[in-house]
Amino acid sequence: MDERKIYMNQKFVVITEGKFSQPMSREEAVKTVKEYDQKDIIAYVVSEEEANRIKTPDNFNEPKWK
Repeated sequence: MDERKIYMNQKFVVITEGKFSQPMSREEAVKTVKEYDQKDIIAYVVSEEEANRIKTPDNFNEPKWK
């Protein structure tokens, strides 16, 4: 299945500085994270479903890159 079709109706949330963004398209979320990166601000993208599951940004477990 085409990956674009899977994400077409799905919404995503950007987590940064202890805050959730409003739900947005995948393309908007990626663009937003890139804009934060240019400002040296760490941001992450999660699905709207995952944001609802974790309820607050404090419950987000930052990935460990080794």
